[in-house]
Amino acid sequence: MPSERTEVQVRPGAEGDLVALTDIYNHYVRETPVTFDTAVFTPEERRPWLLSHPEDGPHRLMVAVAQDSQEILGYATSSAFRTKPAYETSVEVTIYLAPSATGRGVGPRLYRALFDALATEDLHRAYAGIAQPNEASVRLHERLGFRHVGTYREVGRKFGRYWDVAWYEKEL
Repeated sequence: MPSERTEVQVRPGAEGDLVALTDIYNHYVRETPVTFDTAVFTPEERRPWLLSHPEDGPHRLMVAVAQDSQEILGYATSSAFRTKPAYETSVEVTIYLAPSATGRGVGPRLYRALFDALATEDLHRAYAGIAQPNEASVRLHERLGFRHVGTYREVGRKFGRYWDVAWYEKEL
């Protein structure tokens, strides 16, 4: 488990990160309503996702790594918001942290690095969907300049119940 003083490096994601990133994501698939995926992935099943986030362009993957242990602490991505051409200047962003890395400032660092990387891209807005309730994620997004723009009520069903998704936007 990383200590409170762990130095964190944020860098673009790489092929060698795939197993660790898949493990982090699968935790949220199995244990939480944060993602509406309901079956875990193998790294090979997750490879197309990783490859859809190159080191340049509007769809990025940033990874937080503990400098001392090289443990991957989490990741943030920007992806297509919708597939139609008029949406090209909007991205959907998301962030996932290893359970041991929450509450340590890793999330804000990841998002800031992602937004810095996107600063030269032709982007206008970032959107984040947050399954409710999730106070920690809401606080993170609001602290980084996102504002609530609406909520889809009971839009997803997981673990035998329906979940709302609150949508947040940030000007880029």
